[in-house]
Amino acid sequence: MSRILASAVVLPCAVAAALALAGCSAASSAGWELPPTGAALDYQLGGPYAPAPGVEVVVRDRTAEPARRGYDVCYVNGFQTQPQDSAAFAVDHPDLLVQSADGPLADPGWPDELLFDTSTAAQRRALAERVGPWIEGCAEDGYDAVEVDDLDSWTRSGGALTADDNAALAQEYAVLAHRAGLAIAQKNAPELAGRLRAAGYDFAVSESCAAFAECSEYSDTYPVVLDVEYTDELGEAGFAALCADPDRPPQVVLRDRDLLTPDDGGAFATCDG
Repeated sequence: MSRILASAVVLPCAVAAALALAGCSAASSAGWELPPTGAALDYQLGGPYAPAPGVEVVVRDRTAEPARRGYDVCYVNGFQTQPQDSAAFAVDHPDLLVQSADGPLADPGWPDELLFDTSTAAQRRALAERVGPWIEGCAEDGYDAVEVDDLDSWTRSGGALTADDNAALAQEYAVLAHRAGLAIAQKNAPELAGRLRAAGYDFAVSESCAAFAECSEYSDTYPVVLDVEYTDELGEAGFAALCADPDRPPQVVLRDRDLLTPDDGGAFATCDG
């Protein structure tokens, strides 16, 4: 499988200058690699385990070691807290969370996750200072790329946030990732694909783009799209139909919604068997 080498990118530094970020130069990165095209994918956020034979691209949480099977993508939540961190973050950084009359605003789908407040430039700079070391840690641990989750948190904010707010913070994350020598993936929110690609994003990680007929919105913009589909939406028959579709993303994996490990009964399938 070939890897696509991304040449040094100057645009993110231009973005950084527009956002008044300090310390960025045109030579901030010598380049980074994209995932190998067509390589089998696994999405292991529920816990690390030995990838199946043939899997070369593995996504794991930033707290886990990379799989080292070819290409490793580090998961970072850059727009919401992780459940295990929510209570402490609410105490230590209440000013960086969207607040409601009842306290910090939680994601209705994941009520243990609290939404970061991206609504002002000052808030975004403070969040970038918090998340930046996580991204740098991914590079130090040997990951090749980072995917930053919950880009679409504005859709769950009750109007407290906007797409523009989140896109502005996403641009800062691109600067940080490239400065660390990592490729960066857009995660979901296909309506922002063109904007983030122009801001320096390198590839996409989508959830359920086939189930929601959104895959072309990524593939029309990015050279590589890693797609995760879920058993509760497609099932085995639906996934088989997707694999037979010549227009499907070439790198797609079927997982259970909770992303369980095989020892816990997790589901895993690729179109290559």
